[in-house]
This record gives sequence, C-alpha cells and structure tokens, in this order.
Amino acid sequence: MLRRMLIMLGVVAVIIAALAGSKYLSIKKQIAQFSAPRPPISVTAVPVEERDWQSRLPAIGTLRANQGVTLTAEVSGTVREAWFKSGEKVRFEQPLVQLESAVEEATLRTAEADLGLAQVEFERGRSLIGRQAISKSDFDRLAAQLQRSSATVAQLKAVLAKKRILAPFAGTVGIRQVDVGDYVSPGTPIATLQDLSTLLVDFYLPEQNFPLLKTGQEVAVRVAAYPEQTFQARIDALNPRVDIETRNLRVRASMANPDGKLLPGMFANLEVKLPENSRRVVVPETAVAFTLYGNSVFVVVPRKDQDGKPQLDAKGQAELSVERRFIKTGQRRDGSVVILEGLKAGEQVVTSGQLKLDNGTPVAIVADVR
Repeated sequence: MLRRMLIMLGVVAVIIAALAGSKYLSIKKQIAQFSAPRPPISVTAVPVEERDWQSRLPAIGTLRANQGVTLTAEVSGTVREAWFKSGEKVRFEQPLVQLESAVEEATLRTAEADLGLAQVEFERGRSLIGRQAISKSDFDRLAAQLQRSSATVAQLKAVLAKKRILAPFAGTVGIRQVDVGDYVSPGTPIATLQDLSTLLVDFYLPEQNFPLLKTGQEVAVRVAAYPEQTFQARIDALNPRVDIETRNLRVRASMANPDGKLLPGMFANLEVKLPENSRRVVVPETAVAFTLYGNSVFVVVPRKDQDGKPQLDAKGQAELSVERRFIKTGQRRDGSVVILEGLKAGEQVVTSGQLKLDNGTPVAIVADVR
C-alpha cells in the first residue's frame, strides 16, 4: 500500500514538474518576444529645404463683369421685333428689341406737319415785321409757336427712340426673357448684357494689411472650374474707407479674359503677391500634423545607445529613429508650409507613415512610389 502511494506521488510530481517546465518555457518565450528589438517601420522622408519664398496675402472674392446690366424697357408697349439671339455677341448701339410704335409715329407726322406750318408762318411774319405790316407781339407769337412745335417734335422723337432698345455697350447678351407679342412695362427685364473682355474681382483684406497694398500689385486668381490653372490680375483700386463693422478693406482687381473662360459670379481664391522675397524654411504639407494642441513633425535622427553613440545594424549602417518635434508654421501654398520655428535646413522629416510612429520608434526610409 505504501509502495503504491509512493508511485502515485512520484507520478503526480512528474506531471507537476512537466507543467511547471512548460509554463516556464512559455513565459521565457514571451519575455524574449517583448524584449526583442522592434523591427523598423518603413516611412518616406525628405530633407528640410531653405528656399526663396514670396509672401502672399490670401483672400476670397467674386468675379464680376467690367460692365454688366440688365436690359429693360423704359416705356410700356408690345414687342414687335426681337433682333438678337440668346448668348450672342452684340456691338455698341446694336438694335435689340423694337416695341410697337405706330401711334407715336402717326403723332410725330402730325407734329412735323404743324412744325412745317409754324416755320412758314414765322418766315412770313419776319418779312412782314421788316415792313411794319404786323405788330411786334404778333411776330413774337409766331416765334413762340415755332419753338413749341419744334419741342413737340423733339419730344415725340425721344419717345420713339425709347421704343427701340439698343445695346449700351459691346458685349455678350444673355438669355432672352421676352418674345414677340409680349407686353412689357417700364422695368421689365429683357436680357442681361455682360462685357466679358475684362473681369473685375472685389475682395476684402484686414485693415492691418493696408500698408502692404498698392495699385498695380499682382494677384493670383484660382476658380473651381479650372483648379489647375492660375489667372493673373492686378489691383486697380483700394477703397478709401475701412468697413467699421468688419474692419476690412475693400480691394478691386481687374484681369483680362480674352478666351471667355471666366464668367461673372464665379467664386475665386486669391493671393496678393507682396514685393518682399525672403529665404524661408519649407517642408511638404504632408509632413506636418495639424492639431488643436499644436503642429508637429517627426524628425529622422540616428539611434543612440546608452553611451550616446550611434547604433549600427548588421550591415554597419546607422540605425534610425524618429523624434516628435512641435513647430510653428507660417504660410501654406502649393503643398508646402513655411516653418517659422522648430526646424532647420538639412534635417529630414517623415512625409508618410506617421500613424504608426511615436517618439523613439525605429524607422527605415524607403523611396516614395508616387
């Protein structure tokens, strides 16, 4: 009985020893995994550059025609003829619409007949007054009648002229809003007329930028219709008064539009080019992490051991890691950012793969495949 118990205790001891050894080996393996050096993370990086940077003032604005009006009727009447097509170009004083004017034309002929009679009587009276055949008051009455008839004819001609609507300037006419036979009253819109050869753009800048502005400065203009193209404009005028509610200054620039690519009403992103051109530290926008708590970049630095010496890999090359560094940014343009503080030219910054990085993470620089 004692022998059997000893055998059972021996078997249990062996099983416990086996389990303990297996657990020990598992824990040792896990410790080795966590203590093993982390493999480097592949990232792309570029050197920090110092290059010429032209300062610009960003703004937004709206394009408008150099001349643009809505053609309307000054007098009431029925449209007799419409001589233009929607969207066509018209010349200065080209007839566009004719209103019914038969009554006015008949009245004008009557007035012209009265004018002719008044002219004859005036000439007869002038010959008679020289021979003192009529009194001075009768002659004055004939002269007044001649002037009254002339004024009546001029008035009727002016009314007839208002019955014909002419183009006030050369440009492109819009969509026609009336047809032959329509009755129009004063102020009824007929069509729009826009001079698209030159466009104006109005925009606002903070009042503190006023000393930096002057007429003739270049303005880079971009619109959503042509995102890859930049149009050039020049400042024509600065408003002599600052808006007391917004404390902004209104600026007007003009730009040529020979191909008719741009249309009035388009939204525009603007950049006023300032004369100063200085050297700035610049990095790609993709290298900067913009957050509410501050902007930062990952700078590639050599890994160092406890003695502060660079660590080398199996091939004898220096191992790399990253250092998170907070920076102060300036203007952004064309995918680049000006760095005011925190970086210097020649350092390398990570441009992709930042989501996997932390301070001190080992990295390996690979080529950008884009």
